[in-house]
Amino acid sequence: MINRIDHAQSGAVMAFRILDKMGMDAEDIAKVVNAIGNHDESTAFPVNEVAAAIIIADKTDVRRSRVRHQKEDELDIHDHVNHAVTESKTTLDKDKKIFRLALTIDLAESSVLDYFQIFLTRMVLCRKAAAYFGLEFQLVINGSTLC
Repeated sequence: MINRIDHAQSGAVMAFRILDKMGMDAEDIAKVVNAIGNHDESTAFPVNEVAAAIIIADKTDVRRSRVRHQKEDELDIHDHVNHAVTESKTTLDKDKKIFRLALTIDLAESSVLDYFQIFLTRMVLCRKAAAYFGLEFQLVINGSTLC
């Protein structure tokens, strides 16, 4: 019987093989592989600094250019929300210890509620990952700070 492995696990296995062949130190390989395995939404947790950084980078990536389908009837809710984001900016305020994701959403294309329907879990993960670094996570949509 062949066991199926999920996307994160296969990515971790691939990273292990590549990094091992490159001669990376075993402790560093373990951090990277563990981080890859812990960034999937269903199991994600910032277990180390690499995992926290990957979670933040991956889960804050909301932008119009991510939309691959061009035909309206092929767009799912992720595509609609990503396409509605006309500006996405991340900033780090070291003095105030705040990591901020600021989005401008075209409300004619998608609502803020649609954004939260698909991205709430991701934003909670960003909050946990920011906290790993001793930072507060802020989400700003259309100029309003939501968390």
